[in-house]
Amino acid sequence: MTNDSNLIRLNKHLALLLGVSRREADDMIAKGTVLVNGKPVILGARIEPGDSISVNGELINNNADHQYVIFNKPIGYVCSRRAQGDNPTIYDLLPADMASLKPVGRLDKNSSGLLILTNDGDFAHQMTHPKFSKVKVYQVSLDTPLQPLHQQMIADYGVEIGDGTSKLGLERTDDERKNWIVTMSEGRNRQIRRTFIALGYEVTELHRTNFGSYSLGDIKSGEYKTINIA
Repeated sequence: MTNDSNLIRLNKHLALLLGVSRREADDMIAKGTVLVNGKPVILGARIEPGDSISVNGELINNNADHQYVIFNKPIGYVCSRRAQGDNPTIYDLLPADMASLKPVGRLDKNSSGLLILTNDGDFAHQMTHPKFSKVKVYQVSLDTPLQPLHQQMIADYGVEIGDGTSKLGLERTDDERKNWIVTMSEGRNRQIRRTFIALGYEVTELHRTNFGSYSLGDIKSGEYKTINIA
């Protein structure tokens, strides 16, 4: 008879192995795409160490540990496992054993800086869901000086960008008014670029330096370091 203390919640285990949230793991279980020892399972199922698990007919590695990586993404790389046209992917710069890690949020091809990768779905959820309000910090350069009126609009009132109002924190870094420190706690697709485009500006450089309590530090472009989560 199996000791209950040795049993593992399947959704928690799938979140670890696949880098998804527990809710996403529950959705996969409910759809019948998860088999344990060749048989369908129900929500709330528990497994024993050594059980065989497959998802969508593919056997998955049953021995993964949580991994957390801070990566300094260079410009020109996409945050996907497959190349998009001639654009290389960030995984071309990472070791093969990190291929299963997923980005926590994304940076577009023309943006650089701090990118966190993990196989911990719950951690990724806590870092990206709006209710947790994780602040991100960017160094942003514009093609033309930002007018004071537009600065006030962005920082105090927000700018309509098609999927809602975008409000950003702004700190000027020079008298030219082209270079700014931008802070935000949302994570809408290309939000910073779209905010400035809505007012007639082009973002020429966008570099993320901080995400929540994590900072890029002295990690060089294209390099990474593994971190521990308390």
